[in-house]
Amino acid sequence: MRPWSRWVGVGAAAGIIFALVPVVQGRINLDAPLGRLEGGAGAAAPPKLDGLDLLRQEMRPRRVLTPLAGGRHAELTLDPDLQRAASAQLRRYRVPEGGVVVMEVKTGRVLAYASFVANGAPFDVNVRAEAPAASVFKVVTGATLVEDGGLTAETEQCYHGGKSRIDAGELEDDPRRDRWCATLAMAMGRSLNVVMARLALKHITPEQLTAMGGAFGFGAPVPFVVPNEAPAIAIPPDRVEYARSAAGFWHTSLSPLAAASLAQTVANRGVALEPRIVQGVFEGEEAIWTDAGPPRVLRRAIKEATAAELTEMMKETVANGSAYKSFHDAQGRPYLPGVEVAGKTGSLSREELNRHYTWFVGFAPARQPEIAIATLVVNTAEWRIKAPGLACNVLRAYFAARGTPGVTAP
Repeated sequence: MRPWSRWVGVGAAAGIIFALVPVVQGRINLDAPLGRLEGGAGAAAPPKLDGLDLLRQEMRPRRVLTPLAGGRHAELTLDPDLQRAASAQLRRYRVPEGGVVVMEVKTGRVLAYASFVANGAPFDVNVRAEAPAASVFKVVTGATLVEDGGLTAETEQCYHGGKSRIDAGELEDDPRRDRWCATLAMAMGRSLNVVMARLALKHITPEQLTAMGGAFGFGAPVPFVVPNEAPAIAIPPDRVEYARSAAGFWHTSLSPLAAASLAQTVANRGVALEPRIVQGVFEGEEAIWTDAGPPRVLRRAIKEATAAELTEMMKETVANGSAYKSFHDAQGRPYLPGVEVAGKTGSLSREELNRHYTWFVGFAPARQPEIAIATLVVNTAEWRIKAPGLACNVLRAYFAARGTPGVTAP
């Protein structure tokens, strides 16, 4: 088990493996051994944020405010232009449910936090972990294969079947039927289910996969200013169901907030930061508290070398894999020329509920990451837009506003 400074158990049940989640805080020496932290409490805690509702946003030209109880208001870290762009995309397509979270990789500051519900009473999609993690969980599997299994992005596995489901017979090596071969990077980028499943069976255990899920924050709420649901992880010991879990078939769930944190962790060389969205509290125009402290480190989730391997895998998603069409036009021209994006898609459906979930989690630029992003779209019978397309549009808005050559706003 990884040498975390402190662990909190989040449950156990017969026949199911639950996560142990590291909950260490302070400043981190990136060159120190895994799991060793240097002390540092960061900025003073803000006053009580009674009445904080992140969906009640007052957009100013250069500030975003939200009211608090007692006549106070909070100034948020949101970038007004990016927040408008993200909200406009959700309204434009009128997705049944959708969420967008964008974080600064090196600070944890939240730059966009948009939630949309087309019908019924509004609620904050970003804090709900109702959606299956789907193939986004392949990021966790990939990290485990590298860190515990000793694999690299170039490790190759031959296979057959497994496009939309995984049967027991597809998990066995069979030279007569294994007509295709793929590297681990290709399996991540193209979301090749049976490749991830076979590699997991061969090289890692359910316990190792569960521990890595805990390192990425599965099993506990994200430390944040508003309550949020814990991403679920319950890896079955059954061989076939374990293999399916490793490929992203059920047994895990995720919120957009937690998904953005996952992407930020990989982009930040394996170090998870606390998402920060309140940067000041005011009475009238007088500031009674400002967040001037350094980024707050939650934990080192993975080794820096592991994060580098994951980045190579996730670049394949946009360059050649499951998000290619969302990030390129019909002639193959990129919507973000000169900006390399690393990401992972995910999709699963609950047919009995007519709910079709699509995900995109990622960061850009891949080599020198500035922002991490998570988008979730829940469609019903009529598909409006998928999460990768939504993510591309938000990223276009971000880089166009910064004058990136060749990038235009959506």
